[in-house]
Amino acid sequence: MAAQNAICISVSEDKTEQHGPEDEFDYSQRGQWLRAAVLGASDGLVSVASLMMGIGAVKHDVRAMILTGFAGLVAGACSMAIGEFVSVYSQRDVEVAQMKRDNRTAGNNNEEISEKEALPNPIQAAAASAIAFILGAMVPLLAAAFIVDHTVRLGVVVATVSLALVVFGWIGALFGRTPVVKSCFRILVGGWMAMAVTFGLTKWIGSTGL
Repeated sequence: MAAQNAICISVSEDKTEQHGPEDEFDYSQRGQWLRAAVLGASDGLVSVASLMMGIGAVKHDVRAMILTGFAGLVAGACSMAIGEFVSVYSQRDVEVAQMKRDNRTAGNNNEEISEKEALPNPIQAAAASAIAFILGAMVPLLAAAFIVDHTVRLGVVVATVSLALVVFGWIGALFGRTPVVKSCFRILVGGWMAMAVTFGLTKWIGSTGL
């Protein structure tokens, strides 16, 4: 009877030990694609808006502005996806090599398969980054698409992008549990600086006749 009780207790402890890694796996996988998505959305918003402001500094044609923004959307989404895939895959290779060394040192080969389930997923991270970049880049494109007047168009793009930057800053503060005002202010000032520098330098180069 005592032996049966001991067996029951050992099975219960094994289930408890197996429950922890599953929770860690779900959390790490979620954090991987969430980080890529937030980064991609912010990058898409700021980079495409800056490109559109730059071309808007030298050309008043709405078609040129939209085409420039669309080219930036496609190129940026591909670049983000490839960069994220290569980065996460490199991280995955390093972690796999470390796991093999640890298992070889400990003489344990049974846990290798279960441990690989917690590795970062490069395809998931690349897809999340590319889709988020496209969604972020669509904000300035839609803001400028239906406005004919050049000055009003530039103002609407800046206002719309500023609002979106505040929203992204709030989302980042929510998930990162950081101060909301500081996070929103930081990303807003960064976006303004990117658009202002691109607009000013393009305006200056265009005025020199190069």
